[in-house]
Amino acid sequence: MVAVLVVLAIVAGVGWFVKNRQSTASAEGTTGAAKPVIAVSARTTDSDYYVQWLNGVKKEAARIGATLKIYDANGDDSQQILDIESATALKPAAILVDHGLEGIEPNVKKALDAGIPVVGFDSVISDSRAISVSQSDEKLSKLATDRLVKDTDGKATVIYAYVAGFAPLDARNKVWESVKKANPGIKQVAQVGVVNDSTAQQTAEQVKASLQAHPDTTVVFAPYDEFAKGATQAVEELGLTGKVKVYGVDISDADIAVLGKTDSPWVLTATTDPSNVGAVAIRTAFRAGEGKQTTKDVLVPPALVTAEEIRKNKISSVSQLVKYFPSLVTDDISPVAEAK
Repeated sequence: MVAVLVVLAIVAGVGWFVKNRQSTASAEGTTGAAKPVIAVSARTTDSDYYVQWLNGVKKEAARIGATLKIYDANGDDSQQILDIESATALKPAAILVDHGLEGIEPNVKKALDAGIPVVGFDSVISDSRAISVSQSDEKLSKLATDRLVKDTDGKATVIYAYVAGFAPLDARNKVWESVKKANPGIKQVAQVGVVNDSTAQQTAEQVKASLQAHPDTTVVFAPYDEFAKGATQAVEELGLTGKVKVYGVDISDADIAVLGKTDSPWVLTATTDPSNVGAVAIRTAFRAGEGKQTTKDVLVPPALVTAEEIRKNKISSVSQLVKYFPSLVTDDISPVAEAK
């Protein structure tokens, strides 16, 4: 595999990035006084949510005075394993891992053994030395399912979207399993879902097939926004708007456009602000690099957002959303002062 090195000289400083067919590594920051380097290993940046999360990381890193070295595995789990190995070789102040799966654990251990703090955001990391940042995934799922049970009086025929092996989805699934056990009137008739570079479209196809196979379906529970967008598309294409409701988790600007449509099948989502979560994650990594992060499990609290509220307030972006839901901004979690 041939790596192509491109050097860009800019007025504010020098940035560089190395690209190959599978992974992208980039360095972001400005020249001047030495700043702590934080390596960011992203499993993917192929959806609106991940883009906004990474933008939050970048913006907050600039505010607190950190230089980022970003690796994007483009959805390739094997590449992310290699990216963490490369990041460890740099000896950064800390490594932030985004949505890493189980296979990353040996290289995470090597980084920790080398004395490099590792912060995992929604990642599968069992080493007790690592720090976890998450969106309180159980609370996200509980907010959505509590409302689902209330709206349906505990009686619904449900298509469920889920793929095992992803830490946030697994946590949300535990809540769903408990909901079904506590509410025998909630009947799951099918499970769908795929996680790849066309999640929404392929989920839409699966949901359409399941809706046709189970015409008595009244709800699709889709605890990931790409699932919810796909489910909404399927309901609309089959002309089932008004009959089948979609309950989701997560939000982005693109999601708000779907939720905000008149009579959208997607009726609500339990969510955090992805940009804010990215900011919390990088602050936590920064503090870990300075030896100041004492909390091992950092939880970002969610809020419940309905399509009705989005339409009523004419909300068209997450930046507007936080004005109506100020609890989505959590500057008090892992606080770091602005760099001088």
